[in-house]
Amino acid sequence: MNYEKIMFQIGKTLVSIDLVEQKFSCNLNLCRGMCCIEGKSGAPIAKNEQLIIEEIYPLVREYMTFEGIETVENQGWYVFDDEGECVTPLVNNKQCAYSFFDTNGIAKCAFEKVFFDKITDFQKPVSCHLYPVRITSYKEYDAINFESVEMCKSACEKGFNENILLYVFLKDSLIRKYGIEWYNEFEFTVFEYLKKI
Repeated sequence: MNYEKIMFQIGKTLVSIDLVEQKFSCNLNLCRGMCCIEGKSGAPIAKNEQLIIEEIYPLVREYMTFEGIETVENQGWYVFDDEGECVTPLVNNKQCAYSFFDTNGIAKCAFEKVFFDKITDFQKPVSCHLYPVRITSYKEYDAINFESVEMCKSACEKGFNENILLYVFLKDSLIRKYGIEWYNEFEFTVFEYLKKI
């Protein structure tokens, strides 16, 4: 059976089998938060997130690096990449302008810092919350796929050792994106699928 072609249809989404078979758990001690500082463009920003970012920027600014602040104030709260997608601006075409480094040298998110300090209720762009899952939106449905990248190798190894499936690791972010009913339906579909194999 070719598992790469299996997709689960949940409402108006098609979910890759990878979310069920891939094991994953972030390992910041090894990856050092590389997803915040590597990539061909910034993190995708949903339309409904643009105004939120504009509104909370003064709060988030307090945790950003000087270079990040300079980048945002020169380029804007968000930019559009070569494909026309709204994304976070990058410092010198590398790290996300909204990232900073903690005392251990691990890249962290200024949005998330403000969120965990209970200053705002916006955790971070949902695309970041879902990573390494990427969503491609089409007219009729969203395609939900795992993006296999070298920088997440340690997370895949940790997930394997701890036996944590990717869709379970991303439960909160998937619910944030699609709602609890969607997640429950997906989970039920997964259980039914696993009983048959």
